[in-house]
Amino acid sequence: MPIRVVDPAAPDPGVIAEAARLIRAGALVAFPTETVYGLGANALDERAVRRIFAAKGRPSYNPLIAHVADVAGAQALVTRWPDAADRLARAFWPGPVTLVLPKRAVVPDVVTAGLPAVGVRMPAHPVALALLAAAEVPIAAPSANRFTELSPTQARHVEKALGERVELILDGGATTVGIESTVVDLTGARPVLLRPGTVAPDALAAVLGEVPAPAAEPVDAEAPRLSPGMVERHYAPRAAVWPFAPGEQAAIARRLAALVGAAGEGAGTPPAPPAPRVGALLLSPWRAHPLPDIPLPMPGEPEGYARRLYAALHHLDDEGCDVALVEWPPDEPAWAGVRDRLARAAR
Repeated sequence: MPIRVVDPAAPDPGVIAEAARLIRAGALVAFPTETVYGLGANALDERAVRRIFAAKGRPSYNPLIAHVADVAGAQALVTRWPDAADRLARAFWPGPVTLVLPKRAVVPDVVTAGLPAVGVRMPAHPVALALLAAAEVPIAAPSANRFTELSPTQARHVEKALGERVELILDGGATTVGIESTVVDLTGARPVLLRPGTVAPDALAAVLGEVPAPAAEPVDAEAPRLSPGMVERHYAPRAAVWPFAPGEQAAIARRLAALVGAAGEGAGTPPAPPAPRVGALLLSPWRAHPLPDIPLPMPGEPEGYARRLYAALHHLDDEGCDVALVEWPPDEPAWAGVRDRLARAAR
């Protein structure tokens, strides 16, 4: 699986043309967006889209987002473009907001988990926009990882997760937003926030004139979703995630000490397991004992934290951590996207 380095400031037309040819031919191309790296296929080619599900091990009830080059490209995929869609697109496109709208028949049902609505987004990354323009088709692109695992924010994360399952990886460097897009359902009488992201509810409300209603969690674990990112466990590293509140360092340290102690007990037969390797994502200094093996200070503001989150968890996995301690960020609207990702990773 070749990797082509592409300068986001000046994407190489030859490399982009190669990737576009592969997309039109039904192949899978991983490419950077401003949120995370996507695993792309022609959104109008049912066979190509099914290859995305196979490569990721993704269940059919989890839909895909169709990425488009412009508003006209989005309108070509939907039967209705309400005023709310126009206002959100004007405010946030290109950018990390996905709009869910009634779909046209041209969109294969496999893209939408059989539901009559499709998520559309115009990404802000220059490489993604260049690819969309060259391919001249919408590109279905979930995160370029295995289902439920950590999303990739660097090309090497894609290579590690998918390897030969993808025909080409475009390496445009680290992503700048770092978590997946905010998803807003516009199919009903009132907008619904299906997935929080870095565009906070108050920013959406300023454009819509009302706060989007919260989405209900699906009752049936295998019921089709209107949006990706709504499964119970998602965005998870190999390490077990142990979240703790800022005032709970001592309690989580006692739990950790018990785990470490259990690993070191006994030298008989069978031998005791090795002590667990522990990483930590911290918003404040760690003052308890035992100390994490790999303490990672995290940014204290939501945009910086989101940008670093997946790369930090990938680092803990690469270092062989068994446990990832995570200090909960503030319970504030601006942190909703980060808190959602951490909560699902910890389940």
